[in-house]
Amino acid sequence: MKTGPALRATRLIRRFGELKAIDEVYLEIPYGQVVSLVGPSGCGKSTLLRCLTHLDPPDEGFIEVGGEWLGRALMRNGIVKHNSRRHTDRVRRKIGLVFQSLNLWPHLSVMDNICTAQCIALGRSRDEARAHALELLDRLRIGEIADAYPGQISGGQQQRVAIARAMAMNPEILLFDEPTSALDPELVGEVLRLLKELASSGMTMLVVTHELAFARDVADRLLFMERGIILADGAPQDVITQTADRRVRDFFDKVTAFHPKFMAGTKPKEEHS
Repeated sequence: MKTGPALRATRLIRRFGELKAIDEVYLEIPYGQVVSLVGPSGCGKSTLLRCLTHLDPPDEGFIEVGGEWLGRALMRNGIVKHNSRRHTDRVRRKIGLVFQSLNLWPHLSVMDNICTAQCIALGRSRDEARAHALELLDRLRIGEIADAYPGQISGGQQQRVAIARAMAMNPEILLFDEPTSALDPELVGEVLRLLKELASSGMTMLVVTHELAFARDVADRLLFMERGIILADGAPQDVITQTADRRVRDFFDKVTAFHPKFMAGTKPKEEHS
């Protein structure tokens, strides 16, 4: 496994007028770690993912992916260097993003959805791209739908295709924006099981989710965000049961009120004398 951080963000700020949607976020994710990001709706979680992928570049701060600067670099003499579009596009390919809306091309087959970016961005031949796509589809247990179109398959299958498309680019880290939000309730468990399998395989992941049981049981770290600020960052059980910040406690108290079984599965960390 590679060493060092797969992703590092330093003092990220994203403004919309007078509003700071992202307010001085610092984040470092080592290779092989699974991090869940939770918080109330509108707190900036999706905006943070877009900043980290430079789809919506931050106004201030720096991002490193696999040891390379994304967008702009902070030189040793303190000078900020703006990288070329070509350099930014190359580094951005190290990040796989699975959108909340999936963004599959409806006019392309599953196979073409997965192969097109490989051929254009990575320069793979059609045969190489297809072989890699088939390997991923088999791994995700949907090899039989390779020639189908997105409108012909279920929501759970579409989610797997979106994951396969992101993985096909051999990213350093996978980002997920609410991977179960667009699914029918019966398909949520299917996708969560898949994410657990990816976590077990050592895939580095940052998952924005409302599925708090997943965040508690699968993630190595849990981040809590509110108003563009990361208020808590630690082991899931510690963040859920021991965080002193009132806003974090209020959030999980409300979760407990609506879902009593959630806290029943959370054991406070034992203290050792």
